[in-house]
Amino acid sequence: MFDADALPPLRETVERFDITAQKSLGQHFLFDLNLTRRIVSVAGNLTGVNVIEIGAGPGGLTRALLESDAKHVYAVERDSRAVAALQELADHAGGRLTVIAADALEADLPSLTPHPRRVVANLPYNVGTQLLINWLAQSEDFVGFTLMYQKEVAARIAATPGRKSYGRLSVLARWLTEPRLMFDVPASAFVPPPNVTSSVVNLEMRPSPLAPARREDLEIVTRAAFGQRRKMLRRSLSSIGGADILAAAEVPEDARAEELNIEQFCAIARILHDHRLKH
Repeated sequence: MFDADALPPLRETVERFDITAQKSLGQHFLFDLNLTRRIVSVAGNLTGVNVIEIGAGPGGLTRALLESDAKHVYAVERDSRAVAALQELADHAGGRLTVIAADALEADLPSLTPHPRRVVANLPYNVGTQLLINWLAQSEDFVGFTLMYQKEVAARIAATPGRKSYGRLSVLARWLTEPRLMFDVPASAFVPPPNVTSSVVNLEMRPSPLAPARREDLEIVTRAAFGQRRKMLRRSLSSIGGADILAAAEVPEDARAEELNIEQFCAIARILHDHRLKH
């Protein structure tokens, strides 16, 4: 059984491999093993699951993941200094840790790891949103995600209709997953501390999308709707059909984007798709 407490302190590893946090990589390290264990605990039952960690850094969260019942841990890291530290950690992991030296934005995770797979990660703030969008485009390849974001971004992911934070990311996430905010992490928990509070959010994959729609059409609709969110939908969607498409989808043309639920956005996306096929 892997015992993280038996390893040298993480700060010692950071010093030995000279892993000073780089702003360009969005690096903020977690040294508190109790906190990383809490992140792993809210990910749920990991028995038989292949866990992917993005931006593993010197291995703080990695150590907690190795203590779990996860079948295997895949640590994706682009910083060569951190990769060396993770390789050393792999030597103590009894064959349960694979280090992948790659940029997560360019890596095709399903081709690098076996199913079932779940991402558990403290994501770099500068690429975290794009990473989630990329993974949701491959939604059938994941069982879920446990991710740490800037608090405001986590709120957007989990937002429901009617809230100010409800937007494109909320619609896409709720269409395919059941997102739930878990807990906040203060800036003081990180080295170096960021300028914001962070939040952990769980996203469990739905057995099927909340309503039928093509992802490409849904993205077009939400981009137009939330791009001018203060306007009524007949105006914000004028470039893709406006009032005619809204009438066909049985959505009030004087509604605004934040008032619509996922099913209504999907209805508009389906009408848009049919409209384009006819023209």
